[in-house]
Amino acid sequence: METAKILETIHMISDENLDVRTITMGISLLDCIDSDSSVACQKIYDKITSKAKDLVKVGQAIEAEYGIPIINKRISVTPISLIAAASHDKDYLKYAHTLDRAAKTVGVNFIGGFSALVQKGYQTGDQTLIASLPQVLAETELVCASVNVGSTRSGINMDAVKQMGQVVVAASKKDVMTNAKMVIFCNAVEDNPFMAGAFHGVGERDVVINVGVSGPGVVKTALEKVKGQPLDVVANTIKETAFKVTRMGQLVGTVASERLGVPFGIVDLSLAPTPAVGDSVAQVLEEIGLEQVGTHGTTAALAMLNDAVKKGGIMACSQVGGLSGAFIPVSEDAGMIDAVRAGCLNIEKLEAMTAVCSVGLDMIAVPGDTPAETISAMIADEAAIGMINNKTTAVRVIPVPGAKVGDKVEFGGLLGHAPVMAVNSASSAEMINRGGLIPAPIHSFKN
Repeated sequence: METAKILETIHMISDENLDVRTITMGISLLDCIDSDSSVACQKIYDKITSKAKDLVKVGQAIEAEYGIPIINKRISVTPISLIAAASHDKDYLKYAHTLDRAAKTVGVNFIGGFSALVQKGYQTGDQTLIASLPQVLAETELVCASVNVGSTRSGINMDAVKQMGQVVVAASKKDVMTNAKMVIFCNAVEDNPFMAGAFHGVGERDVVINVGVSGPGVVKTALEKVKGQPLDVVANTIKETAFKVTRMGQLVGTVASERLGVPFGIVDLSLAPTPAVGDSVAQVLEEIGLEQVGTHGTTAALAMLNDAVKKGGIMACSQVGGLSGAFIPVSEDAGMIDAVRAGCLNIEKLEAMTAVCSVGLDMIAVPGDTPAETISAMIADEAAIGMINNKTTAVRVIPVPGAKVGDKVEFGGLLGHAPVMAVNSASSAEMINRGGLIPAPIHSFKN
């Protein structure tokens, strides 16, 4: 590399919060299936601790050698509803505790894949896993869960939407942090390295390394150099910056792949913010020209940002995947928090923004007395946006028992803190209680 480019990358890391947010090892557990759950769990533990035994050590060595921060080392596994169904256990706590124990043994930050894919209907394993979720999330430290309730091809499973609203409320009563480890998806992707929604899809290789890169601060700094210039210049600047960031992710993924003897999967270039000053997607949008995120024009600015990030990433690496765009979690983004507190950003505007960004209503604290049907309706709205727009959407809301609108809730670490946001008080219960299936849109028939 040219000296100038090396120095530029060093500056991005030291001053602009550029990092590799995660290297995530995906591990298939399909060969661990057994009708005896004790045997299956032992196979799961043995495979994870064997395949991932050097993951953390290799990540730390790459950090030291290249000076690139790798914030998280994680594992994703095949959706457990598929693996555990053969056992006919009445709950899947044994599987969850096995995942938790394996994750602690190898030293990773999180393990994802306590998941079910129910977009078109339930299988036996799905029902059992979903019923286990509140207790699993409360009793494990490192296990992350996800449920896919809809897709463009199949429609939205409204019975699952109703049930997941009930699960969110039940989980919140056990521990306020449980729902931070669970995501409800529409159009979930199989190679997502980001928690809490990561799982290893059945179409993936046996073991693979995926990388998630993040750099809102880098994008903001780049945009500071084009103040007042036309938006096509802004978009091109974002593309060029995303190209550079993706190259760094590709380097880390390639090196990790070689040292672990595992195939390299994808780079997920998602602008994932943190509570740190200067590491905010909201502040990127404000640098584009908004006085505060949430005002009119926010959705347009976010659409341009998301698209330019994807274009820059794809130019840099043919193995771009995952979600790759802009995340807008409230609690993890200082600019989003400021906008909520100023009254400029509400759930309705966040929902509109999710139509053009990478995920959905993410890390949003709501009053603890929010009805389960209202949370189900929020899930349904997000699933509809994903289904109609053929994109991934998700919900990760946190009901906070005893909290009222405006209260501050501390989550800690990368999860930050959040103001409790108001939800619409009009009931959606009659619609949610109908259940059934919202059919797939007409444009789903593309074959």
